[in-house]
Amino acid sequence: MAEALQKKLKAELEKYTGMQKDVSKSMSARQKLETQLTDNNIVKEELDLLDGTNTVYKLIGPVLVKQDLDEAKATVTKRLEYINGEIQRYEAILKDMEKKSEQHRELLSSLQQEYQRAQGMAGKV
Repeated sequence: MAEALQKKLKAELEKYTGMQKDVSKSMSARQKLETQLTDNNIVKEELDLLDGTNTVYKLIGPVLVKQDLDEAKATVTKRLEYINGEIQRYEAILKDMEKKSEQHRELLSSLQQEYQRAQGMAGKV
């Protein structure tokens, strides 16, 4: 009985480790989005300082291409909306993962206690 519990405990521990790796990847992706959000907010602030007499260029590959100011502002605004949406999506994913992780941690704890009891009983026999 103790061996079966040990195998189950080991399998559940591997699942938990995998879940923790997924949480870490999601947190890393969210941090990248936060950086992009900050960068794009800075660009938006700079574009808001300009008027129609200023020239705006967009880097496409190795070439700077002239771009309309209103088009540049619209592009940055859409990008900010997208990034904010992705951040919210990752927050929901992380919240769900944290909940599942906590449930799995409780399962591991109960399995570990069962395993220890089974080992104790085997030692008394």
